[in-house]
Amino acid sequence: MMSAETTDPTSQSNYRRISTKHFSLDWLIDFHEKVIKGSITHELTVHTSDLKEVIFDTSDVVIKRVYVEGESCDAQYSLGEKHEVMGSALYIPLPAGLQPGSSVKVTIEYNTTEPGCKALQWLDKAQTHGKTHPYLFSQCQPIYARGLLPCQDTPSVKATYEAKITSVLPALMSAIRVSPPAEGPVHDGKIVGQDEVTYVYNQPVPIPSYLIAIASANLCYHAFEKLEGKDWTSGVWAEPDIIKDAWWEFKEDTTRFLAAEEELVGMPYNFGVFDLLVLPPAFPYGGMENACLTFVTPTLLTGDRTLVDVVLHEITHSYFGNGITHADASHFWLNEGWTTYIERLLQQILHSPAHRGFAFLSGSKDLYDDLKFYEQRNKKYQKLQIEFEKGENPDDAYSTVPYDKGANFLLHIERTLGGLDVFLPYMKDYVKTFIGKSITTQMWKDHLFGYYTRFGGDDELEALKSIDWDAWLFGTGVTLPVPMEYDMTLAQQSYELAERWSKTKNTSEFSAADISGMDANQIGAFLERLQSFNPLPVAHIDDLGDLYGLVNSPNAELRLRFYEVALLDPKSAKSELYATAALSWVVGEEDGMVKGRMKFCRPIFRAAFSVNKAMAHEKYQEHKNSFHPIARDLIEQDIELTKGYGTNV
Repeated sequence: MMSAETTDPTSQSNYRRISTKHFSLDWLIDFHEKVIKGSITHELTVHTSDLKEVIFDTSDVVIKRVYVEGESCDAQYSLGEKHEVMGSALYIPLPAGLQPGSSVKVTIEYNTTEPGCKALQWLDKAQTHGKTHPYLFSQCQPIYARGLLPCQDTPSVKATYEAKITSVLPALMSAIRVSPPAEGPVHDGKIVGQDEVTYVYNQPVPIPSYLIAIASANLCYHAFEKLEGKDWTSGVWAEPDIIKDAWWEFKEDTTRFLAAEEELVGMPYNFGVFDLLVLPPAFPYGGMENACLTFVTPTLLTGDRTLVDVVLHEITHSYFGNGITHADASHFWLNEGWTTYIERLLQQILHSPAHRGFAFLSGSKDLYDDLKFYEQRNKKYQKLQIEFEKGENPDDAYSTVPYDKGANFLLHIERTLGGLDVFLPYMKDYVKTFIGKSITTQMWKDHLFGYYTRFGGDDELEALKSIDWDAWLFGTGVTLPVPMEYDMTLAQQSYELAERWSKTKNTSEFSAADISGMDANQIGAFLERLQSFNPLPVAHIDDLGDLYGLVNSPNAELRLRFYEVALLDPKSAKSELYATAALSWVVGEEDGMVKGRMKFCRPIFRAAFSVNKAMAHEKYQEHKNSFHPIARDLIEQDIELTKGYGTNV
């Protein structure tokens, strides 16, 4: 068999020789068997001569039939040996004589598997908000689309798609709905959970495989007010019992965020629809920028809109990630670093310069925690541009490093060049040049120098040459290559309060009024700052939790940070008590809802593991099936149940 001839270290497909231009899905969602059954038809474009076969990535899918140009080739196709990370390559022979530029159609009938498919999580009705119907949702980033459909699972390949999805529950996809209408009767007026309805979708903008998404559950829609002069629409999907809360949380900001993004980038939003889907708490991320349908965690529903900037991040991905895409996992920082940088710039435009500085300051805490974590596990993951080995799982490197180290790198370039007036024209040219393409870090760097060669002067070029590129892109260590300073205005009150708590011997001087003028983000900054001092005495932690209502706060961001303060000293007299409470909270024993967002569950399990390894193991094993497969893999590495991070732990 022919070599895959690919540079993407996570793919076995031969996408450089032949690639998918468009694909069609015909699926049936089977909630009883917990599988998706159906077919995919790839319309492929040939790039080289003497092509004998097409190679697709698959993982734990069951292949039923294969057709090439409508003719069965069941006797000829084959599945390669299963790789632990990359899955099994699917080899399909092609007709002889195909020339560069020619097209060929390949249809694969198949079904997903359970529990093998990491792309899908099937929730029982008890794990949902409404507790009346089951729930299915996908997560294909970074390399799990191959478990949902045979494909060339690399961000270097972008394709349009259409889909017909039959389900007894409303079905959503990362595409524009053709029928039945979103604002029509729920489930086309049929009985939810009983009657089958076929949903039709079309995605006319080429997207990479990791942005393919599906969800099916007891869902309803509430549109946001349409902005005058805009061709796109926006709204929110959620289970009926939380749709009003979800609509209220996001209705004020989502459309104005998107309009501001268009203005800043200088290019209209081209996906037509920007809808949000509020998922159950098992969803492992804060948000996922699936085209047309951003998935968000329900932990954003705080009732005060303090966490809606997560939506700003996902909107920004419409240009940086969904638009300009990393060529492979080694360049993932291009997606997240640019998105985080632009998101924070928009906070300055929408709010104030102080908000931009506060966002960088808040992000620095998690960044330094992750850099320290990888200092002991695998220093390679401290880099921005990571040299992944063939078959290495990019999820092992998932952290805030590409987000915050990347955003700080771009901020450093902005400052070195002389500020936003010099850097923003370049950003617009960057988007105009690469929108719709998949690129490497070197392509970005070449474009950056090329732009200032054409439109700048000697000062700008000398400034760029003065940057330590190797230190930023390939350097390791627990600090940034250059010390960064941020606007401290919004953090001042938080930091002063933390200073008082760290020095006081008597907590009677504190009262609930201390935080009355702070929003939730500033209270979070206060708790983060506390972690930079010596651990508080046990009595102080008790008083802190009670006085400010942190011990039972419904805001997951604040509850996490309180537990991090409480567990800063794993050997304190009450560490086991607080570790028990933290684990109970994160696995959902308190309210029946697992806190599956990895931002919450991973730090809690890490902290509890430092206190009592056996307790962390026991609690995890008891509730592991409530967590998403992606979260399970990483938690198991965190608490040393499995090997990971390229070490022998």
